[in-house]
Amino acid sequence: MPTVSAVNLSAPLLLLLLWATHCSMATNWLSLARLPRSRPVSGSAPCARLRGLTAGQVGVCRARGEVMESVRKAAEMVIEECQHQFRNRRWNCSTTPRGINVFGRVMNQGTREAAFVHALSSAAVAVAVTRACTRGELERCGCDRKVRGVSPEGFQWSGCSDNLSYGVAFSQTFVDEPERAKGLSAGRPLMNLHNNEAGRKAILHNMQVECKCHGVSGSCELRTCWKVMPPFRRVGVVLKERFDGATEVRLTRIGSRTALLPRDPQVKPPAARDLLYLAPSPDFCHLDPDNGIPGTAGRRCNGTSRLAPDGCELVCCGPGYRAGRAEVVQRCSCKFSWCCSVRCQQCKNTVTIHTCRV
Repeated sequence: MPTVSAVNLSAPLLLLLLWATHCSMATNWLSLARLPRSRPVSGSAPCARLRGLTAGQVGVCRARGEVMESVRKAAEMVIEECQHQFRNRRWNCSTTPRGINVFGRVMNQGTREAAFVHALSSAAVAVAVTRACTRGELERCGCDRKVRGVSPEGFQWSGCSDNLSYGVAFSQTFVDEPERAKGLSAGRPLMNLHNNEAGRKAILHNMQVECKCHGVSGSCELRTCWKVMPPFRRVGVVLKERFDGATEVRLTRIGSRTALLPRDPQVKPPAARDLLYLAPSPDFCHLDPDNGIPGTAGRRCNGTSRLAPDGCELVCCGPGYRAGRAEVVQRCSCKFSWCCSVRCQQCKNTVTIHTCRV
């Protein structure tokens, strides 16, 4: 039977465990990217067996099963885009070998890395679902037919505009569910919700217009246009810029409500499109398997750049780096034929590569 002192000590540890579990649960749905394509992700029984979903997300899965294949695609998009955007940084979005916490326990902390992943995740769900709408893959939505009439520039709105409002609404329902289920009085749920919305706004504020000309001999007497989402790579670039300019905040009580305000009172309040974080990031230099941090030993770096984020001095964290020679095979002597094809030779070149010391 536990002693009184043992019970007293276990209570705060239990609270800490519950808090960490909630923080990781919010992005555990990204583990859908690890499921084999042959495994169904919709239907009452399959939804209940999807590890990584909260109870509320399982309910969404059961009620709107046709959208879940898009959610799986969104999880894959998040991992791919995150690793592309941070390929030259100390933290390079490395994933854990197994389990439902794809990016490791670093997501449990309210860092700017967690802020980026939340923003990118909510954007990915909105994009993937909207794409499915446009392609006619979902019964409940299609093109956005509300974009009609003549624009101020004089062209005719027509065609199949991306139905972003449907994708955003589903993203809010699915991605935000873990935060809303826990209430909005704590700092981390408020941080996550703000960054989720910032991710969706990165799409909204970068919508594009595509047009088609109509007329004799391509005279463009009439031009019809429609709205399309930006490429997801563009969304990643925008959010990476927001990551670099993210604002550290703290939970502040204002009257009867709580809000996130800049920790430095000299910093202006962040806009809705900005990213927020509550805690400073670890240095990501050293191997920390428990938190999913692989360290930078053996990482490739840019030996010719000193101050850029991919420079060896920054990536390697001080132990230094070494230079070596490697033979690479590249395409060369490419020739364009008269009909759209390119023929290239394979050339071997010796290049210098730089890696962080162990």
